[in-house]
Amino acid sequence: MTQATPQTHAISLNPFNGERLADYAYDSPQALEAAVSQGSDAFKHWRNVDINDRATHLLQLAAELRDDSEDIARMIALEMGKPVKQARAEVEKSASLCEWYAKHGPAMLAPETTQVDNGEAHIHYRPSGMILAIMPWNFPVWQILRGAVPALLAGNTFLLKPAPNVMGTTYRLKQAVLKAGFPAGAFGVINVDTPAVAGLIADRRVTAVTVTGSVRAGAAIAELAGKAVKKCVLELGGSDPFIVLNDADLDAAVAAAVAGRYQNTGQVCAAAKRMIVEAGVLDAFTKKFVAATQALVTGDPLDEATYIGPMARYDLRDELDQQVQDSLAQGATLLLGGEKMAGKGNFYTPTVLGDVTPEMTAFRQELFGPVAAITVARDARHAVELANDSEFGLSATIFTANLDLANEMTGELETGGVFINGYSASDPRVAFGGVKKSGYGRELSHFGLREFCNVQTVWTDRK
Repeated sequence: MTQATPQTHAISLNPFNGERLADYAYDSPQALEAAVSQGSDAFKHWRNVDINDRATHLLQLAAELRDDSEDIARMIALEMGKPVKQARAEVEKSASLCEWYAKHGPAMLAPETTQVDNGEAHIHYRPSGMILAIMPWNFPVWQILRGAVPALLAGNTFLLKPAPNVMGTTYRLKQAVLKAGFPAGAFGVINVDTPAVAGLIADRRVTAVTVTGSVRAGAAIAELAGKAVKKCVLELGGSDPFIVLNDADLDAAVAAAVAGRYQNTGQVCAAAKRMIVEAGVLDAFTKKFVAATQALVTGDPLDEATYIGPMARYDLRDELDQQVQDSLAQGATLLLGGEKMAGKGNFYTPTVLGDVTPEMTAFRQELFGPVAAITVARDARHAVELANDSEFGLSATIFTANLDLANEMTGELETGGVFINGYSASDPRVAFGGVKKSGYGRELSHFGLREFCNVQTVWTDRK
């Protein structure tokens, strides 16, 4: 039997036209060792830099991102097909993240004092060391920085393994970090294949791991981290319910549902994927939703008018199409789209499936692309039951005029976040993360800032 030739490099393809953008050779064992050593050595210095000085570097990074925004956004569009207007917004959001943590983060890490018998105790938030980050391609700046920024501010160093199809964007980001004055090794980038990750997790110089990716990848990495007795934060898949009740403002609900489902060509973990609509407004919502989806502009991601770009990877488009065809065979109704677009580019038509029921693929599995599934609910209680009938628990949306009912429903929803009359979003001011197979641990806010800290108690007895 012929054995597959081991891959020696990461390949960057333009999903709009299939052109090969670049090859990035995997790091040699010597280069990998140098990166790990540099990150470990940098921690010994960086942890002792005054936190206000660390915050100043974040402000400088925000400025660097804005200065290089157009080039970074263009690289994102070329490498993974994100419409350039959305890519530009991602860079701006990342710059704002840096500024928010620079302003508010130092106070969140200040020591806390409490009185104890015959003395006092202080809680200190100490950095834990070098954090290994295994990150995806769908938000190649925001996703990385929402993990890196709080880790760096806390005094940790950050060793990043990015997705192989966005290496160009990652190297541009690293340049911005260095120009912002962070010491060499504080933000390291490694280009390695999957087998090398196990060795990194076992390396005693790596103190914790953060992962964003599939359930399968997250489970494998969590197993390795568990064997090494190292903390792990997982942000994995999602199949978010978008609940629309009879009294909802339908125009607002449809606008939010379309944005929540089709932004970034539907390649978002925390995205509206299962539209759960109360029976009284099912027909009206469906008609408006299909019309709004049909109006979305699909095309060249470098065109400012484009809202739907090509999917980032050809294998993921094939997988998505199979999920759609399986759902149709199971009894779903095709209301719009449902096919790979002919011609150049890795495009999938914006798709809407109706009459979706819980046993169907479109309900049970995550649809990571421009496909929405509509399911009818008898009432609000049934809507919650349908929403919870999933192995995922990242976020959920409720559209209703009855805020008391909405807040009552939030207590029943098995998700890390609930959005009332608005679609799922991530913001540095609030915690982000999921439950069930969507993962564990939190990013952003003070929860994310302290995730990779040693919460150290110092007790002084004064009797």
